[in-house]
Amino acid sequence: MWRTRAAAACVICRSLAKSNYGIKRKSPLQNLHLVSRSIHHPYYPSSKFQRPPLRISIQQFSSLNRLPFRKTKLLNVKYGYQSYRNFWLARLASRLLRIRYIILGSAVGGGYTAKKTYDQWKDMMPDLDDYKWIVPDFIWELDEHIDFEKIIKALPDADDLAKLLPDFDKIGESFASLKGFFSPGTPGETAFRATDQGYDNDKQYKKVSDKEKIDQLQEELLRTQLKYQRMLERLEKENKELRKLVLQRDDKGIHQRKLKKSLIDMYSEVLDILSDYDASYNTQDHLPRVVVVGDQSAGKTSVLEMIAQARIFPRGSGEMMTRSPVKVTLSEGPHHVALFKDSSREFDLTKEEDLAALRNEIEIRMRNSVKEGCTVSTETISLSVKGPGLQRMVLVDLPGVISTVTSGMAPDTKETIFSISKAYMQNPNAIILCIQDGSVDAERSIVTDLVSQMDPQGKRTIFVLTKVDLAEKNVASPSRIQQIIEGKLFPMKALGYFAVVTGKGNSSESIESIKEYEEEFFQNSKLLKTSMLKAHQVTTKNLSLAVSDCFWKMVRESVEQQADAFKATRFNLETEWKNNYPRLRELDRNELFEKAKNEILDEVISLTQVTPKHWEEILQKTLWERVSTHVIENIYLPAAQTMNSGTFNTTVDIKLKQWTDKQLPNKAVEVAWETLQEEFSRFMTEPKGKEHDDIFDKLKQAVKEESIKRHKWNERAEDSLRVIQHNALEDRSISDKQQWDAAIHFMEETLQSRLKDTESVIEDMVGPDWKKRWMYWIGRTKEQNIRNETKNELEKLIKCNEEHAAYLANDEVTTVRKNLEARGITVDPCLIKDTWHQIYRRYFLKTALNHCNLCRRGFYYYQRHFVDSELECNDIVLFWRIQRMLAITANTLRQQLTNTEVRRLEKNVKEVLEDFAEDSEKKVKLLTGKRVQLAEDLKKVREIQEKLEAFIEALHQEK
Repeated sequence: MWRTRAAAACVICRSLAKSNYGIKRKSPLQNLHLVSRSIHHPYYPSSKFQRPPLRISIQQFSSLNRLPFRKTKLLNVKYGYQSYRNFWLARLASRLLRIRYIILGSAVGGGYTAKKTYDQWKDMMPDLDDYKWIVPDFIWELDEHIDFEKIIKALPDADDLAKLLPDFDKIGESFASLKGFFSPGTPGETAFRATDQGYDNDKQYKKVSDKEKIDQLQEELLRTQLKYQRMLERLEKENKELRKLVLQRDDKGIHQRKLKKSLIDMYSEVLDILSDYDASYNTQDHLPRVVVVGDQSAGKTSVLEMIAQARIFPRGSGEMMTRSPVKVTLSEGPHHVALFKDSSREFDLTKEEDLAALRNEIEIRMRNSVKEGCTVSTETISLSVKGPGLQRMVLVDLPGVISTVTSGMAPDTKETIFSISKAYMQNPNAIILCIQDGSVDAERSIVTDLVSQMDPQGKRTIFVLTKVDLAEKNVASPSRIQQIIEGKLFPMKALGYFAVVTGKGNSSESIESIKEYEEEFFQNSKLLKTSMLKAHQVTTKNLSLAVSDCFWKMVRESVEQQADAFKATRFNLETEWKNNYPRLRELDRNELFEKAKNEILDEVISLTQVTPKHWEEILQKTLWERVSTHVIENIYLPAAQTMNSGTFNTTVDIKLKQWTDKQLPNKAVEVAWETLQEEFSRFMTEPKGKEHDDIFDKLKQAVKEESIKRHKWNERAEDSLRVIQHNALEDRSISDKQQWDAAIHFMEETLQSRLKDTESVIEDMVGPDWKKRWMYWIGRTKEQNIRNETKNELEKLIKCNEEHAAYLANDEVTTVRKNLEARGITVDPCLIKDTWHQIYRRYFLKTALNHCNLCRRGFYYYQRHFVDSELECNDIVLFWRIQRMLAITANTLRQQLTNTEVRRLEKNVKEVLEDFAEDSEKKVKLLTGKRVQLAEDLKKVREIQEKLEAFIEALHQEK
């Protein structure tokens, strides 16, 4: 039965395939009834065996069959024929039913699959509840401090954003035109006459050149790009303002957790330490930095200012302004400020007065760094610039390369600039930002050859053509600019080529006006319209982004290698220290200076431990040595020539008063100051045994000399001392015999010392006596023989008159001369007087000493004021007054020393040490040696390695 029905169905199929009802069918087999295709059919290989009730079920669930259910008998159709209407309804119903099942099945299966995929993803995600502490507290509290609804309202709505979108209709028309241009026969504007094959065979279209068509497309593309660029800038500005608001909130203390330093600040600190450690930047320093090089007045500084978004550098018309390397660290911050690494002052770059002050400060630092007789300096000035939207990087602005040394420059200026540039560029990880002036002939460039030598493959060089606006006006062939940009005009290779405009040459232009001018220029420039330049190759903003990306790429690739190199250097230095100084701590120059400072201050304090007796003995002895000559020659000897005691005392009082008023206080202060210096030097220089470290000797000597130079004795001390000395000398009352004997002893010592000196002078004048001549076989000179004969004649004169005056009369001089001439000796009168002075001085001192012996028993007569006594001891009283004045003066000076001057000296020493502590050059000069240098290198290398490791860790965390 089933076979019969199947055969009948096959007959129907064939008859339908052969029949023609005036309806065109593309594929007879596909248009068959669903039931016919579902039956096993030898001519339809994809059909499967199914039971006949399927036909009934289709009719039962068909949504389009509204008639009462009625079974049809396909087998009763003769020769496979059926009415056209019933067959069409069944076929349509079966198709629609099939589509419904497909949609329903797809929905159910797709939903199940989506839910299963979602569950798998959810299981794969880690539980982030335990990591909420990583997010700062203020992020969770932003909704409390920031009104997001207000911000959302301030954002542009869909209509405003739709206005910013490009005109897709015009773009479609342009592409349709382009398609018509490349496809002959397509409707549209073409460069040739086209005809429509259907019904417009005679219609002629407008002729448009190929160049105009491409220009229109490029202009439309450029306008579209500019629209997107403006929209991007607007969004960036809004983002910048929001970031600034968040950073300002953070500065006000929304959360109390201490923020870590930014990556660029950490990296800049490493470079600063390296700059101090190795100023020559030798092969040990291979850390990346952006080195800005170019010919003088090529626009290097202007490019840096555009990247920093502030006019921060001093300017001059054709004059060399960059006289030393300037390291600029750019980082993002809430406020646009700049500050030097060795100063806490912040310059607000939004205020013109702060900008002027910053430029002036940079110029002053540059000029101070230049040594006498030089034009440029190798000393690096470190500057940090922070602001919203700044790209993070470290740039070094170098002096411009020159071809000729002009007047006013040092002869070696050109070579010095070349050596500085090479020192920075030979770092294999340094990014070279080569600046070329586009307004001058490319053949005049010097820096391109220098860069080609340092980086011949161009793997770390970025070429920048400045003043493109002037170049476009002046260059006759625009293709020449394209050759420069593409690097075809130079042998130099580069990673990228950029063209920028840094203003109209007016130093008073603001950064915003320069940006507007640059954007306007490139919008209308033929270089972009003619595709000589690509959009990503123009504007300083694109340059900044490219340099920043290249910088951080180089940092990530090289920083770990450099950290390993410093780790190896640290190991070598530590090994060298252990072998050479195993028992000493690793003290660098600053630590050694602090140790020496404490020792010096301890030695100054030791001055207060000197006993009063020691001070007074030293002061009294030194003061008498200083004034004894004046007392003997100007006071005692003239007074002793008088005839009576009254005249003696009067002469002594007058001369003592004059001496006290004019000389004595000043001499006393000088003696006290010299004594303080000697004691201070003794404490500073005497060895301390095993604890003595000779590495401090130069520093101590310098501190001592500078402190002594700065110290000045209290000016009022002389006035008070003068009064004390005058009162002491006015006193003539000797209270006891002990003081009397002390005065006699003091006088004898003084006179014996003077007599010994006089004997020595006379011996030098007359030569050795007969004993020395016989014992040492020495003789007298002719002059000594003359003086000896003169001495003998003068001694005869004194023997004849023991009370002779101190001076020879003229007739006495003549008598002596004639007596010598009678013996054949010619003598000058001056020689006679000179010899007489020493002979009489010896005679007087011997007489005074004999008088001292007589006055030993004269204290009794002194108490009775020498009444009824031929003995007069006024000279003993004089020496007692001098001795008492010396003791009182020494006591007064000792009190001034211990109470005032030692403390003032200590203060001066502290000031000197503080000044030396701030003067690095002074410390380097005074604390020298292998031990100091090794400790310095070890400390720097450790610090660099530690900071590099911290930077690498922060870099990995950012990733």
